[in-house]
Amino acid sequence: MATTAPTQFAMPTSNVQPSNVTSVKTLTETADLKTIPSIYAYTPTNPNEADVFEDEVSIPIIDFSLLTSAIPEQRSKAIQDLDKACQDWGFFMVVNHGVPESLLKGIISASNEFFNLTEEEKKEFAGKNILDPIRCGTSLSTSNGKIFLWRDFVKLVVQPDQFHAPHKPIGFSEVALEYCNSGRRIVRELLNGISESLGLDNDYVEKTLNLDSSAQVFSANLYPPCPQPELAMGLPPHSDHGLFTLLIQNDVPGLQVQHNGKWVTINPLPNSFLVNTADQLEIFSNGKYKTLMHRAILNNKVARISIAMANGPSFEATVGPASKLVDSENHPAAYRPMNYKEYVEQQQLQSLGKTILDHVRIEGQSK
Repeated sequence: MATTAPTQFAMPTSNVQPSNVTSVKTLTETADLKTIPSIYAYTPTNPNEADVFEDEVSIPIIDFSLLTSAIPEQRSKAIQDLDKACQDWGFFMVVNHGVPESLLKGIISASNEFFNLTEEEKKEFAGKNILDPIRCGTSLSTSNGKIFLWRDFVKLVVQPDQFHAPHKPIGFSEVALEYCNSGRRIVRELLNGISESLGLDNDYVEKTLNLDSSAQVFSANLYPPCPQPELAMGLPPHSDHGLFTLLIQNDVPGLQVQHNGKWVTINPLPNSFLVNTADQLEIFSNGKYKTLMHRAILNNKVARISIAMANGPSFEATVGPASKLVDSENHPAAYRPMNYKEYVEQQQLQSLGKTILDHVRIEGQSK
């Protein structure tokens, strides 16, 4: 399935403004669209946004069964691979993770059923604030109400002792809870490996960032077919606010990650998790592991569904560089500490393509 990256050239768009439409899905189903409404026309903010790798590239792969192996040599090699993947790419695929294929397909199917609810049914779960336990809607830039994104979503803010999910469709809540628990298990093991790769105790990240109360943001995303995919955008280039984000998708490509200044389209291995580094990991590692810029592009043939799960520390945790990685002479702190909940809230106030990470970097200490 071919996908199309946004271009920087003007093309005709429709003057029809979907003022009464509350989702992109509804827009595409109620109008015979040949061109997109002009409010969906996306203008790249960086000249290299159209610079895409055309050649096949080798994406790092982490074998989860080796990372959790009781054989020291196997685990050590897996941690080395994890360290290299985080430094070189900020992105990797996780295989042999033990999550049943039926669960991966089940959460995609359940999310599709949610998006197939009527607009009236979905209004019940609209939410208002970024940290509402349940929030669904369509995407627009809150800093610029003139630009919409070609994406519908439902988000759940999940903590170990707090799980809220829509009661429609039947079965969605149960499969989402099982999926979130599975993701939490995988991320905990990845972070144990990161602790060791940083030269710290195995449970250092777990204890310092209070992972027993870690927060997850579950996002199911629907990207309907777009008549002009080269002009619109599913999600613009951005980084994530947590530690690691896990992503799965249906069999439709659309995720692109930035590598060596160019965009790489990701075609995952069957039943793998796609994992990217995020802002809190960059801060905690004092810049050793950089957060990954990525985006979602569109096609004009078939809908894409992705499930992204941002996994962070506790909302109560204050995140700064790990104290054992900092010394005033050789490795000064490159980031200011900040409460994670405040970080997430402040991130939502940023304009497209901007990140609160720029505000916590200490000038001259991190690039």
